Amino acid sequence: MIQIEQIPSREWRTAVERALSGGEAFAGAWASERGGRTSWRALFLTPAGPRMLSTDASDGGVDSIVDLVPAANWDEREAHDLYGLQFPGHEPMRALVNHTDDPERWMTPVSGDGVHQLAVGPIHAGVIESGHFRFHVVGERILVMDPRLFYKHRGLERAAEGHTHAQAHAHVQRACAACAVSNTLAYAHAIEETLGLAPDHELRTARTVLLELERVYNHLHDISAICAGVGLAAGVMAFAALKDRAQQINARAFGHRFLFGTVGVGRGAVALDGTETYEMRAHLAEIRADAAAAWRELEFAGSLQARLDGVGVLDAVSARTFGAVGPAARAAGVREDVRTASPRLAYEEFTPAAPASPDGDVAARFQMRAVELEASFELLESLLQHPLARGATTKTTATADAGAIGIGRVESPRGATVCAVELDGDRIARVHLRTSSYANWPALAHATAGNLVPDFPLINKSFELCYACVDR
Repeated sequence: MIQIEQIPSREWRTAVERALSGGEAFAGAWASERGGRTSWRALFLTPAGPRMLSTDASDGGVDSIVDLVPAANWDEREAHDLYGLQFPGHEPMRALVNHTDDPERWMTPVSGDGVHQLAVGPIHAGVIESGHFRFHVVGERILVMDPRLFYKHRGLERAAEGHTHAQAHAHVQRACAACAVSNTLAYAHAIEETLGLAPDHELRTARTVLLELERVYNHLHDISAICAGVGLAAGVMAFAALKDRAQQINARAFGHRFLFGTVGVGRGAVALDGTETYEMRAHLAEIRADAAAAWRELEFAGSLQARLDGVGVLDAVSARTFGAVGPAARAAGVREDVRTASPRLAYEEFTPAAPASPDGDVAARFQMRAVELEASFELLESLLQHPLARGATTKTTATADAGAIGIGRVESPRGATVCAVELDGDRIARVHLRTSSYANWPALAHATAGNLVPDFPLINKSFELCYACVDR
């Protein structure tokens, strides 16, 4: 079970400062209402594993920590909008989930000679989710970009409350299509932790295969999207076709292109016999070879490469400051990957891939997808040497705690996704999903500043973050 330290509200900032000075890394914060009282919780990562700080916020709020942990900015703003919590010291408290008509309540104030605003979205020319971007510019130079999401907020976390974990599973799974495995697996890990269950070898292997299949089609898509950002149609179509082939593998093997329904709680939900694993390896090997050939073409496309260098830079210091995760952080030189510490999965001796030049620009994020793609193909080739057993399950390792809190952390295609679950008997009291896209949007906004307006589509696609699992 996760270590939970109860902190008096007056000592909240001191406790956070102590955690940070001890080398602990912030991994998200959320509000929880139980028994008529409201708690404010923050997750920190230590060498020994995740640790939670919790304090009573029933009086209406708790001191802000955004000056100590800028990555907590969105967490506090969301809790303010959805739970009415106040965070003294967080000034101004700009709206995040609530869409106020007053632009001063959600936008960064920018003024000066020649400054004007450019509004893009939430309706776009392409078939994408709803997101609004407000650019404060001088000429075409971007000073600040304010992203405005949550147009499709569905209240999935609230909807899950009061249900059994089996019923709540559907709410988490539908948070996002492209992250369906990552999100539901983080949820399954959290539930299994509260129930004192640990996956056996067969279940760890099957779940790791699913995660890497999800990573493969997402990375193929992301390379295609970056090509689209510079108008290189040949690259767009080559990698879009490869993505489609990868999703056809998913559909043939497990019945769904986005791998819905493949993760169960406390049990396996998929199986492949020896013939099926052989066929999957063969199809993946073909995609791997074709992807490598297509990538070589991109490496020698001078007009493409020249467009990527030095654009949308997120340096290592900024990546850590804003709490960036996944390929975006690793492309900046922050080599952190949840797969290196995933005892519930089959990532023994895993080493994170790294780009040749971790410069933190679009070029580095582009290359990051390619090197991670190769690592995923290698992992899948190894994991699929044996059938995936239908009898994969969990074993009891501890006595279940009816009031327990469980934490699941999974490396999604975009980085670390965290799911926190609180039980009340056999019912869900609280589920909180903090996805990798949620963690990375503030970093994307930071990387946009100083670039030209025409650079933004390219920068945006180099992060290629989800809207749906942020809005949830």
